[in-house]
Amino acid sequence: MAALVASLPTMRLSARNQLDGIVVRVDHGVVMSSVVIRLSGGQEVVAAITKDSAEGLELAEGDNVTAVIKATEVIVGKN
Repeated sequence: MAALVASLPTMRLSARNQLDGIVVRVDHGVVMSSVVIRLSGGQEVVAAITKDSAEGLELAEGDNVTAVIKATEVIVGKN
């Protein structure tokens, strides 16, 4: 699968929120994996993706990645 992914052209996306960062941790569960991405400002984004996807991308600590966020809602709370 890695050879197939490497041969694909760069894809343009409609999602405007694309955050570059570095993987700091990948925790695999039975079905899902949690991927912690540190952004350039030090903030962290946590993505829950399928274990199959995490393994297929061969995600590991130190990898440069892009978190692509596409949402129809943003919930804001205030205390």
